[in-house]
Amino acid sequence: MINIKNIKKSYGDITAVDDITIHVRKGQLFGLIGPDGAGKTSLFRMLTSLLIPDEGSAVIMGYDTVKDYRKVRNILGYMPERFSLYMDLSVEENLNFFATVFNTTIEENYHLIKDIYKVLEPFKDRRAGDLSGGMKQKLALCCALIHKPEVLLLDEPTTGVDPVSRKEFWEMLKSLQTKGFTTFVSTPFLDDAELCDEVALIQDGKILDMDSPQNIAKKYPHKLWSISASNNYKLLRAIGNYEKKKSAFAFGNSVHLATANEVEIEEIQNYLKSIIDYDFEIKPIEPNIEDAFMELMKEE
Repeated sequence: MINIKNIKKSYGDITAVDDITIHVRKGQLFGLIGPDGAGKTSLFRMLTSLLIPDEGSAVIMGYDTVKDYRKVRNILGYMPERFSLYMDLSVEENLNFFATVFNTTIEENYHLIKDIYKVLEPFKDRRAGDLSGGMKQKLALCCALIHKPEVLLLDEPTTGVDPVSRKEFWEMLKSLQTKGFTTFVSTPFLDDAELCDEVALIQDGKILDMDSPQNIAKKYPHKLWSISASNNYKLLRAIGNYEKKKSAFAFGNSVHLATANEVEIEEIQNYLKSIIDYDFEIKPIEPNIEDAFMELMKEE
């Protein structure tokens, strides 16, 4: 459905997208995962024909995003990074406007949005600018779906919304996948990656790895430990001098310590007891995709 081949984009001396190749299959929920400034938005703008690549190509359902940009725009449903609907129009007026732009009606494609719109319907006369962050994202998704697109491109759709709304949004994407939609979504949240069929991890415009979230986590090369204590900042400093440390990062209320595979728990316990005077807990854990991403960034 989406074939991106060796695509590049630079702004002066800054390379935003550096020789990226990605293939998204029909019916997939594909995630582009990376921090702010990694190149996600530049890539999405090239896919929507808003930017022209310096090199390489992007083809969506057989249509080149440069040569066939008019056809591409008709088969895409696009949610940009920032809320871009009309703030002074009501919920219903925004939806009617986007339906009209694509020569359709709300009634014709209501079956595509009814599960989402039923939450918005009590507020259909409210101005879009007065909606909460989560409600704005639901409205934006309805407007992206109303012309029955073949492919959804969602650029950081849950940035800035509360955790409950974020969870609801991903449930909506999963529901749309059961209806046959192909969705390419970008996000800076690594826990979102677990909800995708396949992900590409991006940093500084380059793809670090691309696979299923489970397979990426399995590639993690070290033994991993979770250590918790009353003061994680001091704990990180103490671990910093451990000679068999591969890496150590704060993860929530604990520290993830990577070591050589031959290290046993008693060795780490004895080391920490010799240099700190407060209680700690340590246990072996399986790496997740966040651990894998941190390791890949370190290698870069």
